[in-house]
Amino acid sequence: MKTQYYTASSLDGFIATEDHSLEWLFPLGDLNDTGYPEFIAQVGALAMGASTYEWMLRHVIKPTDTTPGTWPYAQPTWVFTSRELPGVAGADIRFVQGAVGPVHRQMRAAAADRAIWLVGGGELVGQFHDAGLLDEIIVQVASVTLGAGRPLLPRRITNPPLQLLSARMIGAGFSELRYAVAKQTLERTE
Repeated sequence: MKTQYYTASSLDGFIATEDHSLEWLFPLGDLNDTGYPEFIAQVGALAMGASTYEWMLRHVIKPTDTTPGTWPYAQPTWVFTSRELPGVAGADIRFVQGAVGPVHRQMRAAAADRAIWLVGGGELVGQFHDAGLLDEIIVQVASVTLGAGRPLLPRRITNPPLQLLSARMIGAGFSELRYAVAKQTLERTE
């Protein structure tokens, strides 16, 4: 079982605009033409931050529409937030706050032998990295630049560096990069 950050990013390293918009992403291709269908089939639990969850509410669920959408995930989802947020009828959504370590243990139990998907945002993924809980980063790099926005992963990861596992072209609009996150080892002096 791996804890994976699977996301799309602009060529200059942003996952959303400064106002959390993903509108730049949609003209670039169909989600089903990427590695997403294969990826989501292996996922047993999800985690996301409050901004990502609120984006899902506004753009997928649309609770004020006459026919609201449905939650797209069958897997249990943990939403990290310090605010009171509305739930989604029929969805297994768990609102949590605090350190990621104890929640990760709950997620592992729920996921069994399947992957944990860190949906985003970058700061939440950074907290999992800081706790030594991030195993892999899979990023669909889009053929656009945004100039500014929400960074892919607001952490300096240099020592040890990420290990490139694979790179592949996905249509004319994306390349998929898969990285293993090396675990830091503490040097012992005896």
